[in-house]
Amino acid sequence: MARQLDEQIAGRFPVGKRLRVLDVGMGRGAQALRLARAGHQVTGLERDATMIAAARDALAGQPEGIRERMRIIESDGRDTGVHFLPGSFDVVLCHGVLMYVEEPDPLLAGLARMLAPGGLLSLLVRNGDALAMRPGLRGEWADALAAFDTTVCRDSLGLAVRADRRAALTARLASIGAPLHTWYGVRVFTDTAPDGPPGPEVLTTLLAAEERAGRTDPYRGIAALLHLCGVRG
Repeated sequence: MARQLDEQIAGRFPVGKRLRVLDVGMGRGAQALRLARAGHQVTGLERDATMIAAARDALAGQPEGIRERMRIIESDGRDTGVHFLPGSFDVVLCHGVLMYVEEPDPLLAGLARMLAPGGLLSLLVRNGDALAMRPGLRGEWADALAAFDTTVCRDSLGLAVRADRRAALTARLASIGAPLHTWYGVRVFTDTAPDGPPGPEVLTTLLAAEERAGRTDPYRGIAALLHLCGVRG
């Protein structure tokens, strides 16, 4: 997914431009830190105290220049209008958050308002069009049949989460002034893979296969997750 995001940033902004980035639901700060290391000014929003502590610990170990380029705010992302003026950011990330939001439209509209004209909105969501794939591949036939008629699934912790259908989310992005520019699949082949990292040689090939599938039809349409990129008009 980092490669997909870098591709979109490189194709939209001048080389070397220091971007203003907002990462909503940044978790432990992996993407935020990566972008701060690349020279961008990053603001991370997170509501979970454990995640905030982990992100701050990771940031504390960085060189001073990187620490100065990143700030962390305790927030669930629904109060962006309180913290920032409209158009304050060139890139807004919202990865793995919408699945935990029952009514995502107000959050999405708020994120779009944060974007400057031409800014990039990057969303990572559960793929509501492919929920039957995972139980089907595991031979859980009753769950596979039930998944055709729902947009609710279980995450890795067993929590019920909401999935988004691409057509519906595409319409939402158009309605908030950040129409879909491109989209990718994430975890096409590896969603049911065993836990634990593969060796370096296997990982390189695995990532190449996933990256290729994530941009190629029909494979990307059955990915466990969708990475959608909208652009502010």
